[in-house]
Amino acid sequence: MTNFTEEDLDNYLHNQVDLRHRQVSKSVEDVQKIIKDLTAEVSSKDARFQSIANSGVHNASLKDQTALVSKWSALLRGRCAYNPAIHVLTPTLYLISVPLQGLMGYKVRRTRQWRYYSLSGSRLLSPVREPEKLYQWLELESFVNPSQEWQDACMTIEGDIVPAKVVNIFKEHLETSIKTCGLTSKVSMLESVGSVVRVAVETSEAQIEVELVPTVELMNYWPKRARWPRLFQRWPSTERARCIKSFGFNLMATSNYHWLLSFSRAEQVLLSNIDEDGGCRRKCYRVVRQLKEDVWCPGSKPVITAYHLQTLLFWTCEKYPCTRDWRDFRGCVLRLVQKLHKCVSQHYLRHYFVRSHNLLKYSNTNELDDVAKKINNFLDSPETYVH
Repeated sequence: MTNFTEEDLDNYLHNQVDLRHRQVSKSVEDVQKIIKDLTAEVSSKDARFQSIANSGVHNASLKDQTALVSKWSALLRGRCAYNPAIHVLTPTLYLISVPLQGLMGYKVRRTRQWRYYSLSGSRLLSPVREPEKLYQWLELESFVNPSQEWQDACMTIEGDIVPAKVVNIFKEHLETSIKTCGLTSKVSMLESVGSVVRVAVETSEAQIEVELVPTVELMNYWPKRARWPRLFQRWPSTERARCIKSFGFNLMATSNYHWLLSFSRAEQVLLSNIDEDGGCRRKCYRVVRQLKEDVWCPGSKPVITAYHLQTLLFWTCEKYPCTRDWRDFRGCVLRLVQKLHKCVSQHYLRHYFVRSHNLLKYSNTNELDDVAKKINNFLDSPETYVH
């Protein structure tokens, strides 16, 4: 480890990481334009679905909340070129949330405990499985003013907005829109996995697999199960945490019956403002992500994605909140890698906001063990990888 220097890391960052960033940025730009056109066409057919241009604080339902929009713009000014709907999981795998429209005034209400319906609407003898910690039911009555289109039986069963039914309607519109927009040479439908719509998009850099997920965006509301910030927490500041929570959370249609809680706006603000004190947190994250993609866990469907690394970074920032903890670039990279090795070896990584949920719960344990061995090899001799 004697030949592993901060200069080596800076060269690696400049020669490898920056090159990767430019390539991915070009692909994101290409994908964004294509999916924006497609979702705009879908929206013209069914107003319940919006273009991804209207995601996040640009959602049509927030046009009167100028203070929230201004706050978001101020926080991310010059720091994020990507559309907030686009999540780059790997260089060739993106997840894109498609905002839904017409569900206004979300409120907490006591939900009924058991459901006895199938996706076809038939009656079951035993109840549907209850949602896990990062999922929930979504009832039409949870909204003060849902639009009339959402009363449609094609989307709901017994008062529940059913993700699988929403996805089926979206998929039908998407297939038609690909032809209508003349994009059959650039976009092709892939076989669905569960309730997720998957397409392959041809870009100037590579073929990108895109998962398109209809998403309910809920602003100015923070779910009770996300007990954050935690008591005596020093990072981020109390003021910043309060601001982040005002951007709310999302509910994503990724399963048949239950909606997945997502905190993408909160995570985006955390990551974009992570080095306000002049630390090297983001540089460390970028180096570790590059090593993950090149050495430890390459491929289009890796067991560890950028989202896992981002979560690990947040936990590490919380444990080491002081500026002085993030001055030693070399030491900070090694610390982050060591923490990754521990999580992968133990098959356990807590969700940052819903800490009772293990992000690696359903991951392939053999693949995790293989990644752990590769990370261990790196820790034994990092200079052979960073040059």
